[in-house]
Amino acid sequence: MALDALKDEVRKAADVVGRIRSEVKRVIIGQEYLVDRMMIALMADGHCLVEGVPGLAKTTAVRTLAKALDLSFHRIQFTPDLLPADVIGTLIYDQAHQTFKPHKGPVFANLILADEINRAPAKVQSALLESMQERQVTIGDTTYPLDLPFLVLATQNPIEQEGTYPLPEAQVDRFMMKLLITYPSREEELKVMDMVADQLAPEVKTVAGKEDLQFLRSLVSHVYIDDKVKGYILDIVRATRTPKDFGVDAEAYIEYGGSPRASIYLNLTSRAHAVINGRSYVTPQDVKALCPDVLRHRIILSYEAEAEEITADDVVKKILDRIEVP
Repeated sequence: MALDALKDEVRKAADVVGRIRSEVKRVIIGQEYLVDRMMIALMADGHCLVEGVPGLAKTTAVRTLAKALDLSFHRIQFTPDLLPADVIGTLIYDQAHQTFKPHKGPVFANLILADEINRAPAKVQSALLESMQERQVTIGDTTYPLDLPFLVLATQNPIEQEGTYPLPEAQVDRFMMKLLITYPSREEELKVMDMVADQLAPEVKTVAGKEDLQFLRSLVSHVYIDDKVKGYILDIVRATRTPKDFGVDAEAYIEYGGSPRASIYLNLTSRAHAVINGRSYVTPQDVKALCPDVLRHRIILSYEAEAEEITADDVVKKILDRIEVP
């Protein structure tokens, strides 16, 4: 795509993103980080793992984004007695016709909120993660494609670990980003308190559609990224595997580094981040902004790191401080 044409397309994209942001902000007070990262995940065709205490408007944010984009939405509450069929669907016997008919599960929607995914056993987690990876579900002998776009936002509660089944590292790697959601500011919490007490929650309007989202997705692949910035991405990811080769003092803290998915997703999310900020090119600052989200769940820490209370974000910061910015 020619540079002038690309700039025009990015301006159109900025208008679409602006409309969506404005509509979501009418309902969601604060949480700009969560909303922006969900937009990036939708544009880059990935999924998000969200860690945060209950009551931070995660469900409301996903539902509001779905309405603003005219997308279907399902919330699945994961519990220890949940079965794979409760997520993907099953075959129901039709006595009248003496045949089995497929009954599609809640996974057949555009936006899925998998609430407290680590409360369900491994079979259920695998059923959802397989549908995330393959974008299809098999019920009986028939394979059904999932509705597109398809985004899973899975949540984990960081403060209550009894009766949970932690996600295996290999499965966590399928999530494009892991987001850490914090409490709102004092002013934001006051606005939320007043809005709920006065019953002033506005009705969400549809301000964009699947065609707009498809336009944003197609634009991401055309965003310009210089070879030096690509090299910067590769150096960061490879430094999580062999930090000593890059002069990063973190070898004792890392058991395993990021997989090739890390560099792929960091490239895609950086492009999407550039688009939502109205640019047709990727800067090192785009890469830096997305590094913690893309890498924090891909770096497996050693016992020494846990003993010294070193987090994956601390390791990422060490790497970013050391790797030379192009």
